[in-house]
Amino acid sequence: MQITDVKVRKLFDEGPMKAIVSVTFDGQLAVHDIKIINARDKFFIVMPSRKNPDDTYRDIVHPINSHFRTSLEEAVLAAYEQELAAEEARRAEMALEEAMTADVVAEEPALNV
Repeated sequence: MQITDVKVRKLFDEGPMKAIVSVTFDGQLAVHDIKIINARDKFFIVMPSRKNPDDTYRDIVHPINSHFRTSLEEAVLAAYEQELAAEEARRAEMALEEAMTADVVAEEPALNV
């Protein structure tokens, strides 16, 4: 089974949860709501789960072996890093545009009325 797409759906700045992603396998099966968590200076993924009546959680879907879990985690975290870099570039571009707009406004001569 090949991972054919990883989409970062939402990024979070605060708290241990850093992102929610969707992963597509073989271009035919999508798994949504995989969470990226940062705890104790380590990033890892948490599979989608549901809450049981006894307030415990059970994974809805999960890797069967550690080899596949490692490759899934590596692919998801790589996509997360790319999205963080893209988000940082977008923020830098917006800041530059704002600074350029502020400079243009400051350079315009005042109108004497």
